[in-house]
This record gives sequence, C-alpha cells and structure tokens, in this order.
Amino acid sequence: MSGTPDQTYAEVVTGRRSIRGYLAREVPRALIEEILQMAMRSPSSMNTQPYHFHVISGEPLDRIRKGNTERILAGEPDSREFRKGQPFQGVHRDRQVGCAIQLFEAMGIARDDKDARQDWVLRGFRQFDAPVCVIITYDRELGDADDTVFDCGAVTTALVNAAWSKGLGCVINSQGIMQSPVVREHAGIPDDQVIMKAVAMGWPDPDFPANPVTITRRDVSEAARFVGFD
Repeated sequence: MSGTPDQTYAEVVTGRRSIRGYLAREVPRALIEEILQMAMRSPSSMNTQPYHFHVISGEPLDRIRKGNTERILAGEPDSREFRKGQPFQGVHRDRQVGCAIQLFEAMGIARDDKDARQDWVLRGFRQFDAPVCVIITYDRELGDADDTVFDCGAVTTALVNAAWSKGLGCVINSQGIMQSPVVREHAGIPDDQVIMKAVAMGWPDPDFPANPVTITRRDVSEAARFVGFD
C-alpha cells in the first residue's frame, strides 16, 4: 500500500498514489523532519526557498477540522488566499470528472447519492482524517513572482514522494485551506505568509477502498513534443 525504504526512485514515483484514508496511528516528528529535509532538496529559483511548512497534528488539527466543517455547512464562502482561477473547461474538466468517477466507483458512491457525495466532500475539509496536515505557505513579499509558485509546487511534489519512500501516504488538497481564517488562527500562521496548499499525511489504511486507485495519466506521446531528434 505504501513505499518502503529499499525502493528505487522510479518505483517511488510510479508507485505513489494519493491517499485519502489513514490509520489512527501517530507519525513521529523525527520522521516528518527527515521527510522535509529530503523535500527541501528540490529545485528553487535562484535559491530563494520561498516556502514554509506548518506541520499540524493533535488538538490544533482537530480545531481546524471542526472550524472548516462548521463554516462550510453554514454556507460560508470560500476564503482561499492563493489564486484559484476559473472553473475547468474542456479537456481539463473531462480529466477532473474522470478522476471523480474513478474514486466514486471505488467507494461505491452512486451518482444520485447526495449524502454520500457530501460526506466525501467533507472528508476533504477534515483533511481526510489524517493524523498530520502540512500547510504550505510562501513569503507574501514574493507573491508576484511566478517562480515562487513553481518552487512551492516543486517542494510539495518532493514532499509527497519523500513521504511515500518512508512508508507514509499523502494527498495534496485545497479543501483544507479554503477557510483560511480558521487555518491561520489555529496553525498560528504569520500575516507575512500566504496560505497556498495543504497536504494530508499519515499511514495509509490498506482497507480504505479509494487508496488503491491509480488515477489515469496521459501517455508521453500525447503530452510531449520532441524537436530536433532523429
């Protein structure tokens, strides 16, 4: 279900999956620090390293879960800080829907089962009930630089791969930070940082139906153009 220390790099990146169900098992702080140290070797534009990690567990994480869920159910609008853009259209929307279909089929959630679908959405706002949540932020003064976003994406990718190599699972998500006042308060995030993403982290539950799902990826022949090769 998850990675092992003797995996090759290729085995990590091809075997990793987004984990949405976790065991109720503590993750040692020392292990998370080791994973972060590995992740921070990712490329950074001119070595600016604009990112910060707010690693939340225990009671503070429970307060974030509670606040997120209460505000969503009360109809509070999305207060996400990082730019969201327009809803997906065309092929990008098709891929988004395709991912949802794969997950709903694995979970046995019918198209017309509104309660089950809402419960699935609320899992995201609860950080998928993972024992750890890593909030990714970046320095506000660098917010206009595209390289800042690139660096944060690179370090987050490295983070989930490093976690997988150590037997932990993750899922990168936005639901957990859409109610940013809740996150900022209970995670103690300074005003000079922008909240960008959340990463749920923990030991994968081998019995959770969605965990084995491997989301469909495009073939290289569709995604890449080769110029100047024979």
